[in-house]
Amino acid sequence: MASQSGRTYNDAIDALNSLQTPYAIVEARRKAGIRPDAASIAEMQVYLQRIGYTPSDLDRLNVLHVAGTKGKGSTCAFAESILSQYQKSHRVPRKIGLFTSPHLIAVRERIKINGASVSEDIFARYFFEVWDKLGAAEEAEGQKIVDQRLGLPMPTRPVYSRYLTLMSYHLFLQEGIDVAVYETGIGGQYDATNVVEHPVGTGISTLGIDHVFALGNTVEKIAWHKAGIMKTGSAAFTIEQLPEAAEVLQQRAKEKGVLLKVLDIDPRLKGVNVRPDALFQKKNASLGVALAETALQKIDPSFTPDKSALSKEFVDGIEQVVWRGRCEVKVDGPIIWHVDGAHTVDSLKMATKWFAGECAKRTGPKAMIFNQQGRDEAVHFLEGMISTLKAQGQGTFEHVVFCSNVTYAETGYKRDFVNYQYDPEAIKALTAQRAFAEKWSSLDPEAKVVVLPTIEDAINHVRALGETSISEGETVQALITGSLHLVGGALGILEGADSL
Repeated sequence: MASQSGRTYNDAIDALNSLQTPYAIVEARRKAGIRPDAASIAEMQVYLQRIGYTPSDLDRLNVLHVAGTKGKGSTCAFAESILSQYQKSHRVPRKIGLFTSPHLIAVRERIKINGASVSEDIFARYFFEVWDKLGAAEEAEGQKIVDQRLGLPMPTRPVYSRYLTLMSYHLFLQEGIDVAVYETGIGGQYDATNVVEHPVGTGISTLGIDHVFALGNTVEKIAWHKAGIMKTGSAAFTIEQLPEAAEVLQQRAKEKGVLLKVLDIDPRLKGVNVRPDALFQKKNASLGVALAETALQKIDPSFTPDKSALSKEFVDGIEQVVWRGRCEVKVDGPIIWHVDGAHTVDSLKMATKWFAGECAKRTGPKAMIFNQQGRDEAVHFLEGMISTLKAQGQGTFEHVVFCSNVTYAETGYKRDFVNYQYDPEAIKALTAQRAFAEKWSSLDPEAKVVVLPTIEDAINHVRALGETSISEGETVQALITGSLHLVGGALGILEGADSL
């Protein structure tokens, strides 16, 4: 469907893809040591002004802002789901916005209203309103230099993820959202979502090592960045952290005059069906509960948290939460697919532990499909998966498939999956995948390891095992994990879906 300007959703995605930073420039910036800094926020403030808003306008959204290395998406999903259940019985909030990244199948999944991805028509309409406003503003005002490191003028429009953040502000304000849950992209201090000056509440989920180039190579440095979302006058929550990370968070809170509350697992969760039934998810749920309570205290004068028990709305919000691509089980004839996106060594261990628990109920060979594109350190994530599966008493993966994030064998990428930030030659040559395969074979010489060019090829390979490698009463236990781009492409194929 076309927007009022006649430009379609596909036109919007093509235009959005043109805002990706090409691999060669990504590498040049990396080699030059150019990282996000205060100029990144200053530029976002200019872009915000050019589409007609000030940071104080964002206060109308009553933002809940979440950062973290692991669990930030799940925390956002819990908070949004609780608010949605409360809305059903109290008609407050009227409209709930959710902004997360990355998408699994369609870009528009990143921007949700009342639990549903915005339609293609709505996405295209607001996308091109922002596109045109930025073009007209530069024409009227001229180019502007904000980042003095290179002395280059700002681009007419921000890069891909920052553009979507900017567009979400416009869309949510125009659509009358009265609570918006925002997941940071990378870090916090210099993330595009951090132009929000007065969030209702902030939450910091579990911290670990990730995005080392942008954020630093120690948990202390990473904690400094994540703590940047805390704001004076706003409620702030976190959960148990590594001692060195906790110390940095508290120091930053003190500097900002913020009382940072460290949450234990909420005792009111006893008897609540948190899925998966794991410590890490109960921490995420506890953080989601605290944030939802904070928002409701702001927007509904009649709401008072019950310190002894969670209301039905909160229980239903937790038990009925939908967070696709995380700890999903799908039955596909003789194949039981276990789908869980995980992008750090710790989260991959958690995914493997969850998979092992599911496998304990069944018999049959185990298979895995894995990819992490453009991250050299990912080759070192593999050993933890092997050791975790063995530690859970589930042996090994008999079949291991490494593939690229290219979706289809014949047609390549769906346009929503196009990514120019990775080395195209390395993708074509399957360089990372061959390195993964070599490493895995050295760790487990008995495994049948294959490298395949696309997600579709990988899924077909595992499906074939269901016809040739199982005895009566058995099923193939298959884990799809690693990159969320892999997980999204796999779900698109398994469900024949164009959006989730």
